[in-house]
Amino acid sequence: MPEHPSDIRPDAKPHRSLLERLTALISPEPENRAELLDILHDAHERNLLDADALSMIEGVFQVSDLSARDIMVPRSQMDVIDISKPIEQWLPIVLETAHSRFPAIEGNRDKVVGILLAKDLLRYYADQDSFDVRDMLRPAVFIPESKRLNVLLRDFRANHNHMAIVVDEYSGVAGLITIEDVLEQIVGDIEDEYDFDEEEDNIISVKEGQFGPRWRVRALTEISQFNEAIGASLSDEDVDTIGGLVANHLGRVPHKGEQFTLGALRFEVLRADARQAHVLLVEKLPPADEEAVHD
Repeated sequence: MPEHPSDIRPDAKPHRSLLERLTALISPEPENRAELLDILHDAHERNLLDADALSMIEGVFQVSDLSARDIMVPRSQMDVIDISKPIEQWLPIVLETAHSRFPAIEGNRDKVVGILLAKDLLRYYADQDSFDVRDMLRPAVFIPESKRLNVLLRDFRANHNHMAIVVDEYSGVAGLITIEDVLEQIVGDIEDEYDFDEEEDNIISVKEGQFGPRWRVRALTEISQFNEAIGASLSDEDVDTIGGLVANHLGRVPHKGEQFTLGALRFEVLRADARQAHVLLVEKLPPADEEAVHD
């Protein structure tokens, strides 16, 4: 007589079919991260998982391996305001860079006294006579260079912070990092199937596209190496790398997904973050398309 539903223990495992048990024997569960990633790559190759989803999954793994020093904005590139100077001297920096928040220093970059939110400057325009920038500063968060990104992301979310100042072992300011920088490791700047281990792998031939041969190209590839490998004649007079050439052509930092044409080559930005492009897809156009571009 079959068991009554009330007699079945709630923690009992569901009965697996013979086919499921045979499948488990043939394809055992992954025992480590490398095996799991192999399964995910196989799923991508069989069109069960798209490239963006695979990139984000690998980005999540990468975040746990990276520390603040790996992705921070270096001290020399930090946009800061010096509150020891009159507001008229540093306000143009705020307007020009258009960041949402700025480290506030007092005299030198090692003396960070707080974080200024750009929106708080609206009070300056409302009442310049009584405005005191020190009253507007939010507390600065300081973290060591070695702090893991997954821990930092958890802290950002728990404490509702968006920026942290990175300090070295001597308590000097080494750089800054934002929650956007961390998230870009997952959804933007991700080392996935476009990863390059050696210099000779800067240019990788991929399946031919609609118009002609295609390559995945690392943005840091020297233009001379690119020209030699692809048979192109791009100028390296003003810049040295393909990423620099792309940024120079667009007049700004490229965005992921952007497409444009240079001579007989069509470019697509596969990976980029807020500061630079990382990986490009380059396709060689047939002569007819090249002539059409010049026309």
